Amino acid sequence: MKRARAIQLLRTGNAGLALILLVAIVALAIANPAFLTSFNLYVVLTSVALWTCVALAQMTTLSTGQMSLSVGSLGGLVAIVVGGLCELWGVPLPLAIAAGLAVGFAGGFLNGILIATTGINSFIITLATFSAFHGLTMGLTRAIPFYHMPASLKALGNARFGAVPLMLGIVLVVALVVDLIFQRTRIGRYMLAYGGNATSAVLSGLSTRKVVIFAHTMSGLLSAIAAILTVGRLQIAQPTIGEDWLIISFAAPIIGGASLTGGYVSVTGTLLALALLAVINDALVLLGVDPFWVQVVLGGLILAVVSVNRLREGRRLGEAIAR
Repeated sequence: MKRARAIQLLRTGNAGLALILLVAIVALAIANPAFLTSFNLYVVLTSVALWTCVALAQMTTLSTGQMSLSVGSLGGLVAIVVGGLCELWGVPLPLAIAAGLAVGFAGGFLNGILIATTGINSFIITLATFSAFHGLTMGLTRAIPFYHMPASLKALGNARFGAVPLMLGIVLVVALVVDLIFQRTRIGRYMLAYGGNATSAVLSGLSTRKVVIFAHTMSGLLSAIAAILTVGRLQIAQPTIGEDWLIISFAAPIIGGASLTGGYVSVTGTLLALALLAVINDALVLLGVDPFWVQVVLGGLILAVVSVNRLREGRRLGEAIAR
């Protein structure tokens, strides 16, 4: 019964978000027909593709009731590792990508094991590793980008089929895998169970250390994928990659329905939220609005959605008490 109610809430939330997205698309197409041009749609879909793994990386930690402030700085470190290996050492691209993924895995694992073994809040731990990863990135590069990327990596980041970027297909496959982990695997259910009620999870014999470590390791891998795709798109490995990821990494999962206290996430909702944010960002550009106002819009959306979620949780709690 509870599961059926949760599914119904999920569908209702996604339907509402999809409706808002549709209204935004129609309104923008009417306000400025240039929105529907092939190139502009490609720009919007590229934004969605680049943001997807960033948002999923944060969503994974939110599922356990935790967070990662180091998503962006770890992505920057991965970017310069891949770029440096390709430019300075002439390492073949597949090996460089493997090394980048390994760095993401290691960084996420480090976050997870520090949180699990010390018991220190994830905010504090990932704030510390954010600083460490960023400092390491700047120390290795002296803030100088790597410019000479392999042609195949550039093609990966810029290839498209009409208005659809190749990257979008890649990240949708990644999103499907993440969704299957949460919906079909034991560890995915454990992460949600731990986020929903950590005390009950412990009493039921669940290995909370494994859950926390897995969640943050998975987040690190997703950050690495986002970084590699961003290098391909920009065609250079900038040490500043990831510096603007933090807001979007929280905004999309929260707008998509994720609970800040853990226990509930939605991959579909997160993707719809990303599409909505990309459309809003594009609208500001097409309508000649200062792009910096997008930060104000994001802040307002986050506050509104969190308020709605709190009201919804309060209503569900009241119904539970009444029964």
